[in-house]
Amino acid sequence: MFANRAYAPNNEDIVWKTQCKVIAELVEKGPCAIVGRCADYVLRDKADCLKVFIHADKMLRAERIINVYGERETSIEQRLKDKDKRRAAYHRFYTDKKWGDARNYDVCLDSGVLGIGKCVEIIKDLY
Repeated sequence: MFANRAYAPNNEDIVWKTQCKVIAELVEKGPCAIVGRCADYVLRDKADCLKVFIHADKMLRAERIINVYGERETSIEQRLKDKDKRRAAYHRFYTDKKWGDARNYDVCLDSGVLGIGKCVEIIKDLY
């Protein structure tokens, strides 16, 4: 299950393997929503699973960090850039796929255009 690993697993690999197991167990128990954790990859062979990628432009994401979480860092844009870089690297490392690539998902939604509430409605209507 380690797409790019040819050597003994480290702590991060053990966490990855445990996450995969927990995700699979949750899905078997019934309907659930899993955010992140490369669930698109982990559940890639699951027929009754709706894989959704929700995105927005950086400025709207920065505004959300300030408004929802109350953060006032001087460089929120840099924080977003760093976080996205880490997400992309993690996803590529464990799945050998590009994070955010629409081909990995059934549906991609722009929460900046649609709003979070509408994204939730669409997902509920689709599933």
